[in-house]
Amino acid sequence: MKRRIAIVHDWLVTYAGAERVLEQMLRCYPEADLFSLVDFLPDQGRGFILNKPVTTSFVQRLPFARKKYRAYLPFMPLAVEQFDLSGYDLVISSSHAVAKGVLTGPGQLHLCMCYSPIRYAWDLQHQYLRESGLDLGLKGWVAKLILHYIRLWDTRTANGVDGFIAISGYIAQRIHKVYRRDSTVLHPPVDVANFPLHTEKEDYYVTASRMVPYKRMDLIVEAFSAMPDKRLVVIGDGPDFAKVRAKAGPNVELLGFAHADVLRDHLQRARAFLFAAEEDFGIAPVEAQACGTPVIAYGRGGVLETVVPLPSAENIESFPAPTGIFFYEQSVAAVIAAVERFEEEGDAIEPQACRENALRFSPERFRAEFMAFVEQEWTAFREDQ
Repeated sequence: MKRRIAIVHDWLVTYAGAERVLEQMLRCYPEADLFSLVDFLPDQGRGFILNKPVTTSFVQRLPFARKKYRAYLPFMPLAVEQFDLSGYDLVISSSHAVAKGVLTGPGQLHLCMCYSPIRYAWDLQHQYLRESGLDLGLKGWVAKLILHYIRLWDTRTANGVDGFIAISGYIAQRIHKVYRRDSTVLHPPVDVANFPLHTEKEDYYVTASRMVPYKRMDLIVEAFSAMPDKRLVVIGDGPDFAKVRAKAGPNVELLGFAHADVLRDHLQRARAFLFAAEEDFGIAPVEAQACGTPVIAYGRGGVLETVVPLPSAENIESFPAPTGIFFYEQSVAAVIAAVERFEEEGDAIEPQACRENALRFSPERFRAEFMAFVEQEWTAFREDQ
């Protein structure tokens, strides 16, 4: 029997981490129909969805939705429930917000690729409200009330998912905390082939990210400004750019936004890559390792699953080949201490070991594991039916 497959994505506005996963999912199931709350992809940027037509929701037609679609969050649960998926046998939601809330029946298998439960409605609510200026006053109370009801809706709709996929063990813990559901961990794909190994390193460090508060780019810049004998190259732009620039000493070079070839070139030649965020997975540290570049990272979140830490010197032979160094406090002092340790012990980290570790996250590996999971769940579901 031929299956009808639907893939539901939160929103299509750019090509970021979730969209890289969606791209590989569509390569696994190119016959699937695609649904999304909004679709504002440019004509020249639709290759990753195989130039498929997209069924969108009423949010697409609301005023200023192209730039302000996130402002319609209160309407998104209603919007995603309006997708009529009754004609599909297999529904795959690609969800970091509301996509998992689609309505399915007992004769349909619903699998959810979960990047995270809605971050700004759960444990990051207070940070989100603070950074959005919605923590005080009448607007604050309205925002808190809306997020309260979104949490209730989010918890209820978890019951409609037959199987969860988590992008990391860290997210699997969050799924269990919020939904009390187990999940299968499938690390997302990283385009490691586009970041070739480069063994010759130069005397500078690099960090790259969108400049938003939780990425803590300011922390890295402040730490290097306190180490004037060490050079740091900073790649990225965003709301925090002025804040970061104000902390930059003469040894810190801010490039702003840079195209992929510039990022790749700097990653390949750097002594090490700095990463201070607590991420759900973290693609950038894997890209750096693919280039043969060690990672100095904050030891929380998904990076614990993608970087092999340098052990103590006396135990180094009994551990897997290291690819980086962790620091365990988001402070200037902790970053400085980690860099100093790297300068003393970093020669134990081989570029080839970094590369081999990164290859664990290739798109080919993801497609094989994703299809194996889906087909296993489908077979079990059909037997139960």
